[in-house]
Amino acid sequence: MIRVIGFDADDTLWHNENHFQDMQDVLRSIIERYPVDRERVDDHLLQVEQNNLGRYGYGAKAFALSMIETAVELTGGEIAGRDIARIIAMVQSFLSGPTHVLDGVTDTLDILKGRYELLLITKGDELEQKMKLASSKLEPFFHRAHFVQEKDVKTYGAILQSQQVEPQEFLMVGNSVRSDIRPVLELGGAAVHIPYHVTWQHEHSELSDGERRAAVVLASIRDLPRFLERGRDNDC
Repeated sequence: MIRVIGFDADDTLWHNENHFQDMQDVLRSIIERYPVDRERVDDHLLQVEQNNLGRYGYGAKAFALSMIETAVELTGGEIAGRDIARIIAMVQSFLSGPTHVLDGVTDTLDILKGRYELLLITKGDELEQKMKLASSKLEPFFHRAHFVQEKDVKTYGAILQSQQVEPQEFLMVGNSVRSDIRPVLELGGAAVHIPYHVTWQHEHSELSDGERRAAVVLASIRDLPRFLERGRDNDC
């Protein structure tokens, strides 16, 4: 019987990746004014981001540093100071802007709050994620928020142990197969996949046949209470 539900934050509760895609579009427009093939930008940036994960982790500040590094490398150091300043200002604007909660999230959390223990489990820069959570006005719905560097079997296991929750009592809801679905299923928990319309390439992964049989895919978070009610009716 499920008694604890974990929720991913970025692109599950609020929009995130679309803003990063918009910033990446601006980066392309900046670099294309130099003698650089525009098509090289995306692949180079992804490689730089992956190389920097161990140094900077996830989030907008890490993304800013990787964009600047990409611009410097692709332009052979010719990138102008005003263009670097534009990248910095763009990220600052994102960090200080509002958090755009996805449709149906507030209503769904309101329905579930009294029935289940709700956890926020999100990776990335802790300060940045705390700012988003405060801006979203969703914090009162959660019993506890966990800000982690990676979402893997070890991390989920530690969270469940700290909450005194058995894996079979836990359900994770998220948009990323790699971070929200696969490790929870491996741990023995349940998972609901709610795809977002765009996914960071580093996080992109398809459900395997076995995962597709084990996980539930919903089109909208609004469908979650109905799914859980069906599960309760079937004592699962």
